[in-house]
Amino acid sequence: MTNLDWVVLVATLAFIVLYGMWKGRKNQDIREYLLANRSMPWYAVGLSIMATQASAITFLSAPGQAFSDGMRFVQFYFGLPIAMVVLCVTLVPIYHKLNVFTAYEYLESRFDLKTRSLAAFLFLIQRGVSTGVSIYAPAIILSSILGWNTNITCIIIGLLVLLYTVMGGTKAVSHTQMGQMTVILSGMAIAGILTVYMLPDEVSFVDAMKVAGKAGRLNVIDLKFDPSNQYNIWTGLFGGFFLAMSYFGTDQSQVGRYLSGSSVGQSRLGLIFNGFIKVPMQFCILFIGAMVFVFYQFFQPPVFFNNVEVNKVKQGAYATQFQALEQEHTIAFQAKQQEVKGLLDAIHTDDESQITAAAIRFDTAEAKVSGIRKQAIDLIRKSNPEAELNDTNYVFLTFVKNYLPAGLVGLLIAVVFSASMSSIAGALNSLTSTTIVDVYKRTLRPHEDESHYLLMSRWFTFGWGIFSIIVALYSDKLGNLLEAVNKLGSLFYGVILGIFVCAFFLRHIRGGATFYAALVSQGVIFALFAFTPIAFLWYNVIGCLLVVLIAVLISAGQKKAALQ
Repeated sequence: MTNLDWVVLVATLAFIVLYGMWKGRKNQDIREYLLANRSMPWYAVGLSIMATQASAITFLSAPGQAFSDGMRFVQFYFGLPIAMVVLCVTLVPIYHKLNVFTAYEYLESRFDLKTRSLAAFLFLIQRGVSTGVSIYAPAIILSSILGWNTNITCIIIGLLVLLYTVMGGTKAVSHTQMGQMTVILSGMAIAGILTVYMLPDEVSFVDAMKVAGKAGRLNVIDLKFDPSNQYNIWTGLFGGFFLAMSYFGTDQSQVGRYLSGSSVGQSRLGLIFNGFIKVPMQFCILFIGAMVFVFYQFFQPPVFFNNVEVNKVKQGAYATQFQALEQEHTIAFQAKQQEVKGLLDAIHTDDESQITAAAIRFDTAEAKVSGIRKQAIDLIRKSNPEAELNDTNYVFLTFVKNYLPAGLVGLLIAVVFSASMSSIAGALNSLTSTTIVDVYKRTLRPHEDESHYLLMSRWFTFGWGIFSIIVALYSDKLGNLLEAVNKLGSLFYGVILGIFVCAFFLRHIRGGATFYAALVSQGVIFALFAFTPIAFLWYNVIGCLLVVLIAVLISAGQKKAALQ
């Protein structure tokens, strides 16, 4: 990175940290610390929701996902707008009317303490681990660019967020997230424009789209129903809907964001804003990845995008073989370049027979390049059995580092840091809310004054930050981080949603039935994850429906036993 890049990066991060500390300096009690006194306008609520959801994983992994697999991942979000409308009609007014700090408070008044505690416990597990993954994602950047130790980088990132989150609480988080989303959206827009601009002069934007389409990188919609397929329209609509209902309706990291709204209307507007902006935003991010794929059809990519692993194999016993594969890769890429140009020429003729023949030749050349890449990955595995073999998280980073002009490299790295810090801060705040309200204040120390709870809120924020940093130190074996964090959430979200469905909509079901139904259902979800190929988004549907079904059966059995 150049000196200008460093100035842009350091100035952006310093502003975010100092601004957050300044905005949150006057908290007087936990209502202000955890809910910002319910004073936030709709646009702050909406941007805060989006920023908490859109972590650095989104901006690192999504372009790499489109680069390697096309844009079908966008179907993952198709259920989101529907879920936002349902939540606005159902849960938002209930939460505001109940005047709760967390989503789980209601479960005790509706059921009992053990059901409230179970839901809070499931949330704390998955959110605490997910936050650690969110810290690890941007750590990839500095470790790759500067050769820094990833563990040290994780610690630095975590401590930066803790500086303003511990001091400022929700108010600091929400205000900094507004600035962070501005940086994020501006930076990604610039990156998208430059990706197309840097294509060869003879390749127009329309040409780039056609090449991406012929290569299968614009495959947005898949109508085929297949429970084992992670990304098709049915998985997105149904699995995505249940995931969004659980995430935005029961996950304190999101509930806490719209509970800070100044009214029911402001919270609703914030949710609707997020629901209808998220899909096009994700589409654009994935589209950038598809354009990066086209860019690398004309400019040679590395045989493997993770420089750290490449450097390791080059320093080991397989260095000569790996370098030979790099030379083969260069020759194969040059041959593929000719086929790409031939494909473009055929496209310009509008002759379908020529286009089909050229596409077949391109696919053959692409397969040869992919075969050499697979050999290189096998060699990396032989050299280091514990190596990280999925390099999709490094695709966009490599492009930014190698091709964007000075200043913009620093800006794009600031984008990833901003995204990471915003989601981490929101998550830490939600972990603290749940711990202090649902565990500490409710069970351990119920009769302390407000100053004590405010002090303990800061300590719990610090403690969860340290826990998340520790998790981050062990997150390097998870593969594509975007998929990993959503898979982790799906293991728990369906069950948590099922508990809330019973609470809000099945008034005859009691706490004991719901509690045991949730325990059994969570065990089933773990078994499905371990022993079946079912796509992870379906865990949300199955988990929710299982809780409801088992709770209904237990309640019916209890009622029948009582009558006898």
